[in-house]
Amino acid sequence: MAGIKDVAKRAGVSVSTVSNVINGRHAKMADQTLRRVQDAIADLKYTPNAVARQLQSGQIRTLGLIVPSVANPFWGNASQMIEKEAKARGYQVLICNAERDPEAEDSYLTSLHGSGIRGVILGSSPVSLDHLRRHAEKGMCIAAFDRNTQGIQDLLACSVSVDQEAGARMAARHLIGQGHRRIGFISGPIGTASRIARLEGLRVELDRAGLQIGDDLLWLGRTATGFGDSQAAELGRSAIRELLTQDDPPTAVFCVNDMYAIGALSGARELGYRVPQDLSVVGFDDIYLAKVMSPPLTTVQQPLEKMAQLVVAKLIRSLESKIEAPDRNVELRPELIVRSSTAHPNEIPRKQKVIAT
Repeated sequence: MAGIKDVAKRAGVSVSTVSNVINGRHAKMADQTLRRVQDAIADLKYTPNAVARQLQSGQIRTLGLIVPSVANPFWGNASQMIEKEAKARGYQVLICNAERDPEAEDSYLTSLHGSGIRGVILGSSPVSLDHLRRHAEKGMCIAAFDRNTQGIQDLLACSVSVDQEAGARMAARHLIGQGHRRIGFISGPIGTASRIARLEGLRVELDRAGLQIGDDLLWLGRTATGFGDSQAAELGRSAIRELLTQDDPPTAVFCVNDMYAIGALSGARELGYRVPQDLSVVGFDDIYLAKVMSPPLTTVQQPLEKMAQLVVAKLIRSLESKIEAPDRNVELRPELIVRSSTAHPNEIPRKQKVIAT
């Protein structure tokens, strides 16, 4: 089993430098040195003696991570990347699936606090986070992941997200630029900050183009349980079948995430629609499945690895320094990844109505 001396040798640094990294004393350390030590820890699978360090520091080196559901590969990937980054910094991660339920999130936070855990990454975006207030007042350091901080800055130690509205506007501009005029939107229940921002981004760009999105083009999780995170693909399939069997179906749909989009691709094929010849589909997140779908999915990419690195670093800094950093809230720019699921609308007259089976 590798020891601290092995890590120091692999990284080409002193044992004291490795110790400083493990114990979070690296604020003035060169980024290149810090990364070499973190990579060596990960490569050698070095596990510090947690019991001895807790006795010395009085701090449990475990972070809580509350996500909607790892059934969505985006959250599964995010959890893995956050765990890897935390481990490289000498922390473990306890993952909780809360399905965006405020009562479940509140219960998890209570349990984590009772176990001595003081740092939590919250991957959830209900419009109101008032259920977090009593935990923040008790000294919990809460980092928001993948949502903005509008109206909740006082509850958070830090946050890392992308500009959700900007990402949706990129998707909308792409579809409008290809000539689509009837663009649908597929989502689970819209009561989350991220989903609201994505719908707003679509509406802004449609308005600029002199277009609108009527109720007949909106599918907002009518058959979802909760927020539909674990049902997203099946909900996307149901949604597209409803949209395409109406009298004037859309020629393109923007889906709130890639799992809804993957379901929409499946549902469209079941009705005899070809993607992208008869229907263009855009997702959001750029999960691995988006690349290997047939056709590969056009989507808005979130820089997930960078987001994971930042949220872990900022939360640990808040935990260990107790000082509010001026750059504690970061909003990154997403990127539109154009693949083969989008194209110009088919010029051949489309079927006016398809009977769902």
